[in-house]
Amino acid sequence: MTSKTNTPTNNLVLTVEAREAIIAHAREGAATTPPSEVCGVLGGYRADSAATNADDASATDSAESASADDIGTGSDTVTVAEPIPNVAEDPRTTYTLDPETTVETIDTLESRGLDVVGFYHSHPESDPVPSRTDERRATWTGYVYLICHPDGRLNAFRWTGAAFDVLNVITEG
Repeated sequence: MTSKTNTPTNNLVLTVEAREAIIAHAREGAATTPPSEVCGVLGGYRADSAATNADDASATDSAESASADDIGTGSDTVTVAEPIPNVAEDPRTTYTLDPETTVETIDTLESRGLDVVGFYHSHPESDPVPSRTDERRATWTGYVYLICHPDGRLNAFRWTGAAFDVLNVITEG
């Protein structure tokens, strides 16, 4: 095991497959009447655990693994986007991840050697930036919150515990 300490950068790396899955899911929600926000869990490799993941990478399916170049770069890398049912009372303007499905999904990701990098949701009728509700409800300090629009725009942010820091989104693969 390497002793290198990785700290998150201002970048979020998405595989093409993860990006396409998020946008397809956002389009599904936008096609409902009325349009609904969709949500899910982002799986892959967190920068702060990249050293551990580098040692464990051989245990994961190659389709889910970040390239060796991505591990240890200091950027969080998303290799899978797992949809979760939105159980909010008003899914047109808010999202609530189904608790049971979220726990099951996190357990599955971890059993496959992946980290929870963060979460995603869509804004089918507004820009993909955090709303006041998004800020009030954010709880996973240090994790990524990705917001997408059905037209393909997406933005990512890291929750500091007090505010969202903007991340550069890089698509690879």
